[in-house]
Amino acid sequence: MPEPLQQLHKSHQRLARQLAHIGPVLKGSVVKRFMPCGKPNCRCQADPPQLHGPYWQWSTAVNGKTLTRRLAPEHVPLYLEWIDNRKRLEALLAKMYHLSQQATADQASKASKTASAR
Repeated sequence: MPEPLQQLHKSHQRLARQLAHIGPVLKGSVVKRFMPCGKPNCRCQADPPQLHGPYWQWSTAVNGKTLTRRLAPEHVPLYLEWIDNRKRLEALLAKMYHLSQQATADQASKASKTASAR
């Protein structure tokens, strides 16, 4: 294997090892919401309103539709960790893809030079 290709391969393997250390992954986002209840004499209807909450929600898109779930406060750190894991996973995959593009570009360039030298 040529030296540049070996270096790309080693970098790719290093990134692949990092994948093994990523835990569960989750798409979506977590938000903290304060909401009115709609009862006419409630504090949330006052001026200024004193909304109810905080309520934690996780939202994601599933088959083009938004799915939202209310979360217990103790589950929020776990969801945030899993969402961060997904971001790390996507960043590693982007680096791997970039390395693969470099490898194919290098090989194409060498093949072109070899063909033109004939």
